[in-house]
Amino acid sequence: MPRALIIGGGVAGPATALFLQRDGWDVEVFESRPEPDAFGGLFLNVATNGLAVLETLGVRERLLSDAHHCPYMQMCGAKGQLLATVPNGPAGEPERGSAVVRREWLNLVLREAVDAAQVPNRWGARLERIEESPTSVTAHFSDGTSAVGDVLIGCDGVGSVTRRWIDPQAPEPRYAGLLSVGGFARVEGLEPTPDTQTMVFGERGFFGYLVREDSTVYWFANPTHDEVDREALRTWPRDELLAELREAHRNDPYPVPQILDAVVGTVGAYGVYELTHVASWHRGRVVALGDAVHATSPSAGQGASLALEDAATLAQCLRSGSFEEAFARYQQRRQPRAEKVVAYAASINRNKRVPRSRLTRALRDAMLPLFLRGAMTDTRNNDLYNYVVADEPARHSHR
Repeated sequence: MPRALIIGGGVAGPATALFLQRDGWDVEVFESRPEPDAFGGLFLNVATNGLAVLETLGVRERLLSDAHHCPYMQMCGAKGQLLATVPNGPAGEPERGSAVVRREWLNLVLREAVDAAQVPNRWGARLERIEESPTSVTAHFSDGTSAVGDVLIGCDGVGSVTRRWIDPQAPEPRYAGLLSVGGFARVEGLEPTPDTQTMVFGERGFFGYLVREDSTVYWFANPTHDEVDREALRTWPRDELLAELREAHRNDPYPVPQILDAVVGTVGAYGVYELTHVASWHRGRVVALGDAVHATSPSAGQGASLALEDAATLAQCLRSGSFEEAFARYQQRRQPRAEKVVAYAASINRNKRVPRSRLTRALRDAMLPLFLRGAMTDTRNNDLYNYVVADEPARHSHR
């Protein structure tokens, strides 16, 4: 049977492994982290389309057992006024809304499925270089080990080694001018927000939160900020980071300041990056998917779901034809949709960045209700959520 080396054990990697194993592949997943991180990435939105892929894998209900069902988003202004309620899923179908989950919970659910399928998953395997021959591809890792397969599938994120091997001239991710900072809190007396996440266009920054039934608050902030390298963000003292956020949001409406005063546990900080167009997603026996080739900001809530769609589509394409033909079909099917979503998220980012002058801030706040008006019944985004990776029957493969 053909063998696939899958680089990356986050979302796309395990999903790809599960789909390929169903089709008779020998698969192995290689993850650079030395072990799971209970707070890695904190939390994210799994959109309706991503949940549909998880249902195909048989893990949707397991994921939803510890999720915040979130078919609505309340958009509020700097004075606490409700600007609009918008759907986080197909308009008019709240029962099919999206869900907010801890990232590591999503990772765990997929790892459980991988373990149940007896797919090998190697931790601490950081890809350093790729070597291809006419008959195989070899992954070389930083610990001196290597692995050989028929294909290598890069699910290695925005800093992808795989993308750079496919095309050394590939663009680097562009910083969006925003940080994504988030964590958890417990605010006494704060009521749960079932079915809803609240977004606040604050005086000096964008802030979002939800309150679970056990009173745990999931919160995030997108401060407009100069670019900070990953290591500096990782080692940024928690108290200094929170002090900066508290100052930025001190005049924002209840409960934003109160949430920041009641933060518990880990605070994560990440730069928001975008990859608007990568010309080549594959070369020879190597292909990349997910953030490696179409990194999108979290503003559209579609990053994980796009990666899951990629995994399902790639597996379908590999059911027939040569590897290169399958990879070309995969890119042809996925690139237009992925780039449309990246552009959509970038347009949202522009509204999140805080205008420099008081006048332009006032103009933004005046225009936001017009921009958001009618969003509750607007079906133009339904194709974002209703996308289905149409199943294709397995056919004889000419490998």
